[in-house]
Amino acid sequence: MGQTIIACAKADPEVSIAAAIDQGDDLTATLKQADVVIDFSHHNVTVDVAKACVAAKKILVVGTTGHTDAEVASIHEAAKSIPLVFAPNYSVGVNTLFWLTRKAAEILGPDFDLEVVEMHHRLKKDAPSGTAKRLAEILAEVRNLSYNEDTRHGRFGIVGERTSSEIGMHAIRGGDVVGDHTVIYATQGERVELTHKASSRETFARGSIRAAKWVATQKPGLYDMQDVLGLK
Repeated sequence: MGQTIIACAKADPEVSIAAAIDQGDDLTATLKQADVVIDFSHHNVTVDVAKACVAAKKILVVGTTGHTDAEVASIHEAAKSIPLVFAPNYSVGVNTLFWLTRKAAEILGPDFDLEVVEMHHRLKKDAPSGTAKRLAEILAEVRNLSYNEDTRHGRFGIVGERTSSEIGMHAIRGGDVVGDHTVIYATQGERVELTHKASSRETFARGSIRAAKWVATQKPGLYDMQDVLGLK
């Protein structure tokens, strides 16, 4: 993702890359050169990045996923001091999918069973993906359910009939798939499916750059791509 962001930034006349940071580099010294930091690293690194940005009063865009509850809480705390965009996916198409997922759940109502299916490349470390988790969270919000308590991650053995409250979650890994996500609404006699497929990491890179340009003019606070795109 870092290399893709650099390539996309070179094609955008409104931005320039101040520095590229990798594992072992001195982040604190490099922050002086930047206005906005874009983090696509690892979930256990984000907290340190956020603390460094707060100390240096730099704006942060977080594209890393897989954070623990404690790490998410630290990110939220940092947003009290600096403008911070924290989103599970920076694709404009995926954020449109988030919006459509909520609207479809509201329109179709409780008679439709809800399932989320995602597929990524074989090297992805976290499951489900941050995007799939957000899709399930949206469904849970509409149904007044709990993501942690009502999401069923896969099925094996004699699990009994599907309950009306569960949200199915299925993670598939293989090959070089950039990211596929499908939300399924199924009831007697019909089924609705909303699908987004990413064929290039450039969609996430361009979205994160768009977020960086947008958040550069915002007040301290926690934002996501729905804010960036004006979908709220």
